[in-house]
Amino acid sequence: MPWPELTHLSQLDEWLDRSFHQPILFFKHSTRCNISAAAYGRMERGMADLPANYQLVYLDLLAHRDISNALAERLGVDHESPQLLLVKNGQCVWHDSHLGVRPSAVPLD
Repeated sequence: MPWPELTHLSQLDEWLDRSFHQPILFFKHSTRCNISAAAYGRMERGMADLPANYQLVYLDLLAHRDISNALAERLGVDHESPQLLLVKNGQCVWHDSHLGVRPSAVPLD
């Protein structure tokens, strides 16, 4: 896996704080879902298409549903899977799910 994994609820504040200095992309992934597996592959193959300052963070929904719920609540975005959330300055500025999860869909400004 080419990106850091969000595994503890305490890390959520750290990543949200970091979003004030660089864009953070949270990739919420279900390891039991074919659509999520396809999205994971698209993200892995398309990382080079994202700006170098964008940080992708992986979240295994099945192992860490509590973190996923906290992320949804903190950002005011309904939980979906798979899901990609772009966070800047502590706010979700864009998100998409299912077949929309792909690097080419992420806003670059």
